[in-house]
Amino acid sequence: MERGILGQLVITFGTLSLMAIGGANAVVPEVHRQIVEILGWMDAPTFARLFAIAQAAPGPNVMLASIVGWHVAGASGLLLATAAMLLPSSVLALACSRGLRRFSDNRVVRIVTLALVPIALGLMLASGAVAALVADAGLFGFAVTAATAFVTYRSRVNPLVPMAVGTLVYVVAWCVGLV
Repeated sequence: MERGILGQLVITFGTLSLMAIGGANAVVPEVHRQIVEILGWMDAPTFARLFAIAQAAPGPNVMLASIVGWHVAGASGLLLATAAMLLPSSVLALACSRGLRRFSDNRVVRIVTLALVPIALGLMLASGAVAALVADAGLFGFAVTAATAFVTYRSRVNPLVPMAVGTLVYVVAWCVGLV
């Protein structure tokens, strides 16, 4: 395997790790931009499939980095992309937690921690939008996605129920030729 690809995986995911406010899913749009548009390691439909696999599989959301690393560079890519996504943010989180404990009464620290909430939510919303768009399921698919998100947000039903119903609706529409 070419050393340049492995190094680029580490740089890409190590940098994205530090921007993942709200978790790994918060940087999905930037992962897509880097992997598909800038580095050209895969096309958008392949990225959408890998993202779907990462979301469907049990385990942490950081699995997207692992799957992309594996797709691009095999087992070495999987290990390096996973480590690059986990280590920098883990070290930063450890340092921040110690700082928060020490300076929790500071007004500036309280303001910054409150400001991070809408940033994290916005990044996660952008991730969902990018995932829906790169899946290229058309207007019907986007409508099913939006309806599923709305029902999930507005009800107390287990999120798997609207997701399963949305999937079933799309599959039936596909089978009868509506999409």
